[in-house]
Amino acid sequence: MKYGILVNEGPYTHQASDSALAFTKAALEKGHEIFRVFFYHDGVNNGTSLAIPPQDDRHIPNQWSELAKEYNIDLVLCVAAAQRRGLLDESEAKRNSKAASNMIEGFRISGLGQLIEAGIQGDRMVVFGD
Repeated sequence: MKYGILVNEGPYTHQASDSALAFTKAALEKGHEIFRVFFYHDGVNNGTSLAIPPQDDRHIPNQWSELAKEYNIDLVLCVAAAQRRGLLDESEAKRNSKAASNMIEGFRISGLGQLIEAGIQGDRMVVFGD
């Protein structure tokens, strides 16, 4: 089965990010395909490189980044939601005359068309968060 995943909540805010991460890992371990994980609304905060959780806590952005590397997963942050929340890759930072980018490795920024494509290409779209 091929899944599209939509994450609408930020890390550490609600259970949605943890649940999405656990579902994605479990699906991959069972041999399913993840077409794309799209982060929307506060979910874009899963892609920040600036999170510093306590040492004894999980580092959700790092876990997404590591999962993307291990399984070659397409992790996409909604460009409009990311810009509203001050989350930029290098090209968006330059285009908007900002001093730095703050997106963790493994994520990329794109538009809502990527969400639509995930819904079309996947057998199922699984949504986490409001």
